[in-house]
Amino acid sequence: MLEFDLFALFLAGLLGGGHCVGMCGGVVTAFSLQLPNGPRWHYHLGFNLGRLLGYCLIGMLAGLLGSLSTLLALQGVKSTLFIFANLLLILLGSYMAGWSSLILLLEKAGRPLWGKIQPYMRRFLPIKKWSDTLIVGALWGWLPCGLVYTASLNALASASPWHGGLIMLSFGLGTLPNLLLMSAFVDQLRLLFKNKYLRCFFGVCLILLGGGRIIQFFL
Repeated sequence: MLEFDLFALFLAGLLGGGHCVGMCGGVVTAFSLQLPNGPRWHYHLGFNLGRLLGYCLIGMLAGLLGSLSTLLALQGVKSTLFIFANLLLILLGSYMAGWSSLILLLEKAGRPLWGKIQPYMRRFLPIKKWSDTLIVGALWGWLPCGLVYTASLNALASASPWHGGLIMLSFGLGTLPNLLLMSAFVDQLRLLFKNKYLRCFFGVCLILLGGGRIIQFFL
């Protein structure tokens, strides 16, 4: 079951590329403008390595919280979290397809926490040395995002720091191709993902993934 969860979260990260471009495109552009002159690929690798580490930390904290919660000892609570996480995936797919914007309400709820994290990130901008990219990337992982919240709920429901970290790592690896490409082709990708048919295709894929996991749960 864990192996399926890891693959499903990897797919969610991969298929959510259109949402990543919308959410993170401005962040990637801002980072790029503040990098030192010369080759920049290693800085973007640093950002994304830091982001993966940040996701792992979120997953481990969520899993630890789940393991300490007496509520999560109840199978019914775990099941509810699992279903809710996949409903979020369906909402995100509906948003990408242009059918619903409900997921934005959840992302808006996370902005106060992001507002507290941003000042710490600004201390390391503009980037002066490669190690700063790891810290900035790790903080970037806390950006309010429906995809991140979906993966985090799965990590919480796992009730294990180890499994929670693996779940968020799998999700982060799924987002990696899109965000690495974005660092080099952000403008082109923005144009690509403005195509309503492509957004609809990826949105339907996310809906099918979330719906399929719920259906499999009840079978």
